[in-house]
Amino acid sequence: MSTTDSTEGYDPLYLAGIEKFNECDYYESHELWEELWTEYRGPSRKFYQGLIQAAVALYHFGNGNIRGARKLHASARAYLEPYAPHHLGLDVAGFIRSFEECLAVVVASTSDDQVIELDPELLPEIHLSPPPQS
Repeated sequence: MSTTDSTEGYDPLYLAGIEKFNECDYYESHELWEELWTEYRGPSRKFYQGLIQAAVALYHFGNGNIRGARKLHASARAYLEPYAPHHLGLDVAGFIRSFEECLAVVVASTSDDQVIELDPELLPEIHLSPPPQS
């Protein structure tokens, strides 16, 4: 995602994290958002934390860490839900639905040792609406 008129006004680290997330580089998206979250003290702090945990859940899932993915799935959702339906240009409700669909097999799993493959068709993506005009 390149910076265009539709993304001006958003924090560059937020945008960079989204770009990495949509490239399925979940570790790097987590790192970028964590850098933003560490310094940020406003009303979106827990929103950023939810995105960080969603990225790490998908990272764990992709690496076969089912227990870690399941644990972070629950906390990511808990952090993001209060920001639904929309926050910082993100359709939070839609993102949560996609995230749920992608991780449904992980949540339903009763074994931490089960091998579960990521379905690339179900991977959530982040697409932003233009920021509000100041």
